[in-house]
Amino acid sequence: MAKAMTKAQIVKTLAEKTDLTKKKVEEVLEALTQLAYKEAKNGFTLPGLGKLVLQKRKARMGRNPQTGEPIKIPAKKVLKFRVAKAAKDAVLGKK
Repeated sequence: MAKAMTKAQIVKTLAEKTDLTKKKVEEVLEALTQLAYKEAKNGFTLPGLGKLVLQKRKARMGRNPQTGEPIKIPAKKVLKFRVAKAAKDAVLGKK
């Protein structure tokens, strides 16, 4: 299995494909990242890739796997990324 692309490799590839400088591409990526962080609570969609959403989990009862005793798991907020159908079809192929 191939290794995941590094940030530098992503910047280089995008710079070559868009005829922008590496510095400009890096600024765009940074701005996009900051925007995603800021807007995640409202849902941030990258068309064709997916959606970043904030979800609230309710408090619940769980079980300690070592001792088997029940424990209370508190309510919390979690960040999820929902992959777009177009991305699934492009990577996995259509069924």
